[in-house]
Order: sequence, then structure tokens, then C-alpha cells
Amino acid sequence: MDHENLDAYRVAIEFLVLSVQLLEEIPKERRELRLQLERAAMSIPLNIAEGAGKPSPADRARYHGIARGSAMECAALLDVSRIMGVVQSKDVEQGKRLLSRLAAMLTRMCR
Repeated sequence: MDHENLDAYRVAIEFLVLSVQLLEEIPKERRELRLQLERAAMSIPLNIAEGAGKPSPADRARYHGIARGSAMECAALLDVSRIMGVVQSKDVEQGKRLLSRLAAMLTRMCR
């Protein structure tokens, strides 16, 4: 599959793995936060893959833009999680490093 050769896809999967680990830390009673992080983290690699399958550059850029938006949403969710005291700062920083790298790649892919 073409998307599996993309560095952005690999980083998105790496972030998804970290997100799954973070979801285990977030208390079950924070259901909305857990669902939102899970949804946004899954959206990134899914949109990269879907974009890779589109025939036109404009279609690919649209899906990569959606993936970039989901990465930004994840960064905000990490901030919220830290403020709420449900995840450790070191995990937030690791996630934000991955997301920053990913957002830069996706920005280039949107052009």
C-alpha cells in the first residue's frame, strides 16, 4: 500500500501507539476526553492513507489537511489532559514532539 511508504504515515502510527498508552492512563470517568483523543489520533493515519489513494493532487492535499487538523486537535487534547492532571508531562512532551514533526510533514504535503 502506498501510504505505508510515507514518513508521515509512520509517524502518525507512532503517535497512535503513544495515544493508546495514554488512553490507559486517563480515568474511565473522563469518557469524553478519552473518546475525543482516540477519535482524533485515529483520524490522522486514516486520512493520510485515504489521501494517498486519491488520484488528484488537490484531493490528496485535502485529506492531508484534515490529518493536519486532527494532529492539532491531538496537541490541544494533550494540553487539556495535562491541565486536568490525567497524564504525565513527559508523555505530553513526547506526544507533542511527534505531533510537531507530523504537522510539519503534513503542511508540506498540503502544498
